[in-house]
Amino acid sequence: MTKAKHLLFICSKNEWRSRTAETIFRNTEGINVKSAGTSKTARIRVNATLINWAELIFVMEDSHKQRITADFGDLLADKTVIVLDLPDEYPYMNEELIAELRDSVAYYLS
Repeated sequence: MTKAKHLLFICSKNEWRSRTAETIFRNTEGINVKSAGTSKTARIRVNATLINWAELIFVMEDSHKQRITADFGDLLADKTVIVLDLPDEYPYMNEELIAELRDSVAYYLS
């Protein structure tokens, strides 16, 4: 039996983009998924425990990668961080956002 991949999705406030990703991939066989935000006001704020847990880290924008690198650079040495380039213009569970996330992440799930 193959070990499940641990995916972490990060945006700013963990309200729309990363939370949508967590919701749509939650019941996908072979993966465990969590989400967080970089902002001090995030619903769930990214922390060292989440970074250590994750095998693949998906950030919505380059600014999120810069932020986690500044805050957790030492923990990212053996991690893969993928920038999805999804701007903060989609509400939670938006159909276009879901399609973009599925298309962008599919390669990493195969």
